[in-house]
Amino acid sequence: MSYLREALTARVGEFIQLRRDIHRHPELAFEEHRTSELVASKLEAWGYAVHRGLGGTGVVGTLKRGTSTRTLGLRADMDALPIQEDSGAEWASTKLGLMHACGHDGHTAMLLAAAHELARNADFDGTLHLIFQPAEEGGGGALRMMQDGLFELFPCEAIFAMHNMPGVPTGHLVFREGAAMASSDYVSIRLEGTGGHGAMPHRAADPIVAAASLVMALQTVVSRNVDPLHTAVVTVGSVHSGKANNVIPASAQLELSVRALDPAVRRLLEQRIKSLVALQAESFGVKGHVDWREGYCVLVNTVEETNFAREVGLELVGADKVIANGPPLTGSEDFAFMLEKIPGSYLLIGNGDGDSAGACMVHNPGYDFNDDNIATGSAYWVHLVQKYFSKTI
Repeated sequence: MSYLREALTARVGEFIQLRRDIHRHPELAFEEHRTSELVASKLEAWGYAVHRGLGGTGVVGTLKRGTSTRTLGLRADMDALPIQEDSGAEWASTKLGLMHACGHDGHTAMLLAAAHELARNADFDGTLHLIFQPAEEGGGGALRMMQDGLFELFPCEAIFAMHNMPGVPTGHLVFREGAAMASSDYVSIRLEGTGGHGAMPHRAADPIVAAASLVMALQTVVSRNVDPLHTAVVTVGSVHSGKANNVIPASAQLELSVRALDPAVRRLLEQRIKSLVALQAESFGVKGHVDWREGYCVLVNTVEETNFAREVGLELVGADKVIANGPPLTGSEDFAFMLEKIPGSYLLIGNGDGDSAGACMVHNPGYDFNDDNIATGSAYWVHLVQKYFSKTI
């Protein structure tokens, strides 16, 4: 498969420039108007049937070859983050407070480069759907596209997606069967007490003391309620209460991130947190209210499709650049909703390790996607498409 990577490397300059153009013009969830139009116009120029507007700003490009009724979906995300860029790149964001801090510009460029190659040298028999999704960063764009009829309009027997991963050598591919990324729930806790003078605490019901105790009690959920062989995270990311040193406030607010790699553990976390809030509040004479907002579900890669994706990687880059069964991640990804409906797999491509620029973690002001991955990533998609439609089922 080296010839495929060499061929794409020779033509990758156009897509590096396209990636950097998208990087200069980041757009938040459901605001990806420029990006989606750029994607749609490219696909149309290459001969794809293009559907705009799924999920608001989503784009689907369809390429049909031959007579087979088989179908396949590949997905890339397009949205940016509300972060002020500090990468120092010549192609840094031109928008104050917005940047592509997770590499979705690179994911889009890799899939577009593959789309171009497949349109030029389409050697397959079936129908390919390229899904460019808005609003992965907490907006649930995958769900929005599905609610708009994504898989009814564009049926897929299987679906695949790829994300860059800092800390992994450039171009290395990481696969994992089963639960690969965590569910993510958002929890707001409000403790309502009775305000009063700081010099007379016996005349008040102090929500700050209750909040302090609750923060510590919440740490026991993972350490004492979850099986040590399972993974869970309960993070109190925000605590707000009061404004003056001599005033006991009337309320305190806590914001939590709650994650799990197993649906049963996810339900246990909800039950235990709600119970702790109620009982801790009562013990301090205050009232506790919990607003539990479900986020993304556990991302589960199906075995057959992951084995297939791994075979593609081994043929393309060789065993020395493939991590056959990498560790699960406690980050979350809304491609999980697509995998609840369609068999498929989510893989990682290394963005760089050690002291390289690509090692900077995502969601960091200094992050940038590694352009060296565009040739490898696009070659991976081309080989996967050709191999998928040639395999027997």
